[in-house]
Amino acid sequence: MRRMFVLLGALTSAGPLAIDLYLPALPQIAADLGTSPTAAQLSLTAFMVGLGTGQIVVGPLSDAFGRRRPLLIGLAAFAVVSASLTVVREVEVLIALRVVQGLTAATGVALTKAVVRDLYSGVEAARFFTMLMLVTGFVPLIAPVAGAQLLLVAPWPGLFAAMAAMGAALWLAALLALPETHPARARVAASTRAVLRSMGTVAKHRTFLAFTLTAGFASGAMFCYLSGSSFVLQGVYGLSPQSYSVMFAVNSVGMIIGGQTVGRLAGRVRMGVLLGAGLGLSAAGGLAVLGGVVTGAGLPVIAPALFVLMTGQGAVYPMALTLAMSSQPTHRAGSASALFGLVQWTAGGLAGPLAGAFGTQTALPLALVVAVLGVAACVSGAVFTRGAAGGPAPA
Repeated sequence: MRRMFVLLGALTSAGPLAIDLYLPALPQIAADLGTSPTAAQLSLTAFMVGLGTGQIVVGPLSDAFGRRRPLLIGLAAFAVVSASLTVVREVEVLIALRVVQGLTAATGVALTKAVVRDLYSGVEAARFFTMLMLVTGFVPLIAPVAGAQLLLVAPWPGLFAAMAAMGAALWLAALLALPETHPARARVAASTRAVLRSMGTVAKHRTFLAFTLTAGFASGAMFCYLSGSSFVLQGVYGLSPQSYSVMFAVNSVGMIIGGQTVGRLAGRVRMGVLLGAGLGLSAAGGLAVLGGVVTGAGLPVIAPALFVLMTGQGAVYPMALTLAMSSQPTHRAGSASALFGLVQWTAGGLAGPLAGAFGTQTALPLALVVAVLGVAACVSGAVFTRGAAGGPAPA
């Protein structure tokens, strides 16, 4: 299990790294390309939309052709597209290529979840997903810090060069070490009708949809924070790129703590209860952020509130993912992973720009969005998953 965890953890890092590494550079990108902060944020939204859409393609294809071949093709394409981003000089081209980069990064994000479902189920799957949360939390912990330090010695295109090098390294690792976990005898027919039938079956499954929708609301809150925090914390509250990256890293530690706590409790405490606790923390953190902004309390309230928000997010993701994926058999794991990822990343892509939609001179839009979506996730967890297998108690 340890070797597989290291490999899958590395493969699932492409998406988070492509988001977090260049967050400190967003103000610099906007200035260098002569565009607005909102337009620069759209490059982040574009990546998320591509990431969600790409999973809809690669997930079902992996049910028909196996996990290994689509993954290798996607990682190679990710490296090539990342390299092409180093020569971009227009924001429209940046946004377009970020969509394509997201499409290629979707292979790692979607297929690692499918591989886990191929190999594990129930509590074992929950513990493996919480182990992967170490990566999901560790990448945001180091990526903004690394990005800020790279900006001291290189302009922002150097960040995309680093992504290209990472993509090439991941391709080589997958080529040498990843076995095929979805054998031919377990695959769906390699036809458009069979693939669409598999997707339709998953999309109509009530339990799967309940946990996926709940995770989607939570993801919207988290990605709004990811998209808008660099402008708000640097522009409104005066943090430097380096100070911002440190604060971002601290919040990522909270995400790791949340994930590892529910991982240790899985099997002893019902997973639905752990999900409910994470949703409650996330909602409380979002409301506290809003309170800190409205009252003018500033960073002394907002900083710990964001930590609570991200701690709750760390608990929500692995529990919602495990409960959703466990509702499907292994021959539909790719389709399930794709639909879960589509909802998660599309919600993030749509919510992200709202943080800067009314300008970057106030933190109120970001605070409103994370509070509303945090509460929406909490309500969804209490209402829509009621009666679903493993559903949470009201948070």
